[in-house]
Amino acid sequence: MGNAAMAAADASGPTDAEVVQRAREGDHDAFRVLVERYQGRAYGLALRVLRDEDDARDAVQDAFLKAYGALDRFQGRASFYTWLYRIVMNQCLDRKRRDKSDREVEWNDEAASTQLPAVGALAGGGAPVAQDEVVERGELRAAIAEAIAELPEDARRTIELREIDGLTYREISEALGIPKGTVMSRLHYARRKLQEALASTGAEALLDGGAEGTT
Repeated sequence: MGNAAMAAADASGPTDAEVVQRAREGDHDAFRVLVERYQGRAYGLALRVLRDEDDARDAVQDAFLKAYGALDRFQGRASFYTWLYRIVMNQCLDRKRRDKSDREVEWNDEAASTQLPAVGALAGGGAPVAQDEVVERGELRAAIAEAIAELPEDARRTIELREIDGLTYREISEALGIPKGTVMSRLHYARRKLQEALASTGAEALLDGGAEGTT
């Protein structure tokens, strides 16, 4: 099942569009359904950006409040999560500006370690390879985290959306407001840089093969 279909609803539950419409019509409880569906992913995003659990929780809470107040402006051209993603990201960046922090957004290995897919997926969804044949799982994860942290911000954010949040190319395009071709080129660049960075660990073979999905 595609990411958008997974996000929309359980087989027995209402779609995001249905829930949004109910909330617009004054059903205050309806919005709680969207909060329950997406608060985990929103928190993961905020934690990667802010690197502080309390700040991340506050940013997500503010983002949902802002989203609730702006439901009338949600046109439905993008999925609800990609629309929410932009609100959460803006809240995080506003917090960083208010804190007058000049630190770059960094990869949070502790927050992301349980969300990383099979490393073979970084090459576009190839069959997973037994990691212990090349390098210990923890060492490989650390190498990936370090390599991603060194990527330019645009490439880092794009590959996080693909490999951690599981968004399709179209959804990434909508979330970042960039053409699908730019998404593909950023991912190609990021994966090539990861291959180069991991070559010294002997783990680059895990990133070979697999046709890239373009959904």
